[in-house]
Amino acid sequence: MNLPTVVGVFVTVVIMLVMVGLLALRARRVNLTRTTTPDQPPAWLKTTPPAETLAATRTAGTGIGLYAQSPGEQIAAPFAEQIEDVLQAHLSADPALAAYQVDLGTASDGSLEIWVNGKSYSDINLISDEKLRQAIRAAIEKWQAQ
Repeated sequence: MNLPTVVGVFVTVVIMLVMVGLLALRARRVNLTRTTTPDQPPAWLKTTPPAETLAATRTAGTGIGLYAQSPGEQIAAPFAEQIEDVLQAHLSADPALAAYQVDLGTASDGSLEIWVNGKSYSDINLISDEKLRQAIRAAIEKWQAQ
């Protein structure tokens, strides 16, 4: 190897080591268990899924998992699946809404995506049925109150 090649390899290795070092320093800042009060767990650790999610997983026999997707459903983050469980319990209890097939998913930007009878809605206000919109809003509010 000639001198310029050796210098190039050396510079590349040094740059890579600096990048790994910066990445390691950045990773140490993330602490999912840090709290404002030392004797309490973080809020996310204290939360329990809604009763409807627990009931749905017992019925399906699947248990609770991250990003579990049933066949034919949209890919959804856990928050969307939990809201959907609350919504499905409401829809099945209301004959006027039971005819709707509603599936909640997670859009690429992380927002809630609502599928009604196979049609996607990015905004709840675009859904034509007022009673269905109210049911979805109620499910979201119930989930947020958990």
